[in-house]
Amino acid sequence: MKFVIGNFISGVTLRAWEVFQENGMLEITPSATNPKITERGMWNIFRTCGRDDQQGAVAAAYILKNMKGKKIAIVHDKTTYGKGLADETQKALNKGGMKEVLYEGINVGEKDYSALVSKIKSSGADLVYWGGLRTEGGLNIRQMRDQGVKAVAMGGDGITTDELASIAGPGVEGTLMTYGPDARGNPAAKDAVAKFRAAKFEPEAYTLYSYAILQIIKQAAESAKSLDPKKVAEKMHSGMKFKTVLGDISYDKKGDRTNLDYVMYIWKKGADNKITYVECPGNDCTKVK
Repeated sequence: MKFVIGNFISGVTLRAWEVFQENGMLEITPSATNPKITERGMWNIFRTCGRDDQQGAVAAAYILKNMKGKKIAIVHDKTTYGKGLADETQKALNKGGMKEVLYEGINVGEKDYSALVSKIKSSGADLVYWGGLRTEGGLNIRQMRDQGVKAVAMGGDGITTDELASIAGPGVEGTLMTYGPDARGNPAAKDAVAKFRAAKFEPEAYTLYSYAILQIIKQAAESAKSLDPKKVAEKMHSGMKFKTVLGDISYDKKGDRTNLDYVMYIWKKGADNKITYVECPGNDCTKVK
């Protein structure tokens, strides 16, 4: 094996890279956002997604602009990804002069959030920021609504799937989220999206981020005229521009993208009565009808 598409989760990626490096393998993750992944200066690690410090800054900027004078609670799932994203958002909020009224961690796999919801109620939070994935995030939203908590829910890319609405129920409507621009709307992805949908598969979330990885490996290998992972990595570090379903991508010396922006989404009910995530024009979610 010479090339790896993955891993999905930051905690796994941080542990797996040593095995890949020891075996001379090049790894590109579509979704692992923890900054440490590319801060170690390794030759063999890249990503097609952004970083938690970028994402947390966008979330905090939105809160600081639209929730001035409101109370903010921060909850995470204690994982490398979840806590890392929560901490980056907290850091940016604190830098902007806003101090959270609650900072709490839960365990992955928990089903009963009554104690957490009681703490959120007592804090008087107007917005609950969630660092983690869809299952625990969705259960927390459902139980908040069941117990009469009307605080706005907000999360990051870890909840970017329609499964969130199935888990959280109708109370998910109005939830805010940060994620990259939806690649399904990119003209460069038109043919690939059509093929996925013809196969009865909706390429949501990080599907196209993974698809782009194979395109990048192919183009870098062709340019290097080699399947040697180190030579392919050198091409990727050179600033070469790759044509992908996400648009043009190039890399810095760390292995991070040079051109990614996170944007705001809101979960809304469509004409088909299905609740899904909708990109907010100009990051202003009040404009989404």
